[in-house]
Amino acid sequence: MKLQEYFLLPGPTNVPPNVIRAMSKQMINHRGPEFKAILSGVTHKIKKVFQTEGEVFTLTSSGTGGLEAAVVNFINPGDKVIVASIGNFGERFRDIAKMYDAEVDFIDFGWGNCIDPQVIAERLGADTDHQIKAVLCQHNETSTAIVNPIGEISAARGDHPALLIVDSVSGLGAAPFDMDGWKVDVAVTGSQKAFMSPPGLAFVAANQRAMKIAKKNQNRKFYFDLIKAQDMLEKGQTPFTPALSVLFAVEEALRHIEEVGIDAVVADHYKHRNLVRTGLKAMGLKLLAPDEIASPAVTAVACPDGIDPLALRKVLREKYNIIIAGGQGKFAANTFRVGHLGAVQSMDLIAVIAGLELALTELGADITLGKAVAEMEREMLRY
Repeated sequence: MKLQEYFLLPGPTNVPPNVIRAMSKQMINHRGPEFKAILSGVTHKIKKVFQTEGEVFTLTSSGTGGLEAAVVNFINPGDKVIVASIGNFGERFRDIAKMYDAEVDFIDFGWGNCIDPQVIAERLGADTDHQIKAVLCQHNETSTAIVNPIGEISAARGDHPALLIVDSVSGLGAAPFDMDGWKVDVAVTGSQKAFMSPPGLAFVAANQRAMKIAKKNQNRKFYFDLIKAQDMLEKGQTPFTPALSVLFAVEEALRHIEEVGIDAVVADHYKHRNLVRTGLKAMGLKLLAPDEIASPAVTAVACPDGIDPLALRKVLREKYNIIIAGGQGKFAANTFRVGHLGAVQSMDLIAVIAGLELALTELGADITLGKAVAEMEREMLRY
């Protein structure tokens, strides 16, 4: 008998039963009035999550497709751009921009740090003839489990006209994000993270300033043409066949987000972050991110000396039915990651940390059994 797993990745995430059921609906005409009503409702509700009055486009792709759409619609070949990076997905943004022949000024703030807005301010301040056309960065970097100060990064532009393009694939709905208030020009998210839905849809939000630039953009594109998407959105359609089942799922998930309010959803993510970090610290484990910049979506953890993270994840999976993520990039050999975004309950997190205590002990780590769980229970009583 296959038991329900404790599934704690930083994406894809657990999908609630009602969201799964929504996917079983019969297919509909994606050029008909029923689809138009669904797309309109989903777009309206996602705008509330982005906190924007701008455009929101629904793309059938992974989050990376959304990032590529952001590059090809708002950056021309030869444009100078800044890519500010603190990990694996910052480097991915750099690679996409280079693929489309942007001239990339790559600022590596180091894995384990967050972006320093002052560095961005200085770099843009030196660009007196405004050759830099955009600043690209992550909201939530899952490889290092760190949140960047997007509002401060935006403010660091001052009067410089460079667009701010933000990858919020794993951040939106988990951490605060105020697109219009922070004057973010373009932001990207995905269905499989805090939206508690399966992978398959990316959402690209863009303000009017960005859309004016997109209309003049000279980059070659077909599937990811947002001007084409804008024209079709006015008809209540997408340019190409959408992932209908995933859209049904997102529609259902958004009912919950709207019902409880985005502030409450974000607060739950921080509660779960604090709960997990409390347990891990009680075990004496080293966390990669300091508390003040720690991600509400995922926690990255250094394995104790002598413990192979692959062996640890194998024991968790095969003996305790617990699925966690490995480290990425330069942290792959000695870290693991515990996701805590989307449809997660506090008791699930306690069970996973209890399993982690057992697995680490079996592999020879010096762990006091029950200490982490006890500290997590005390943390729960504070809420």
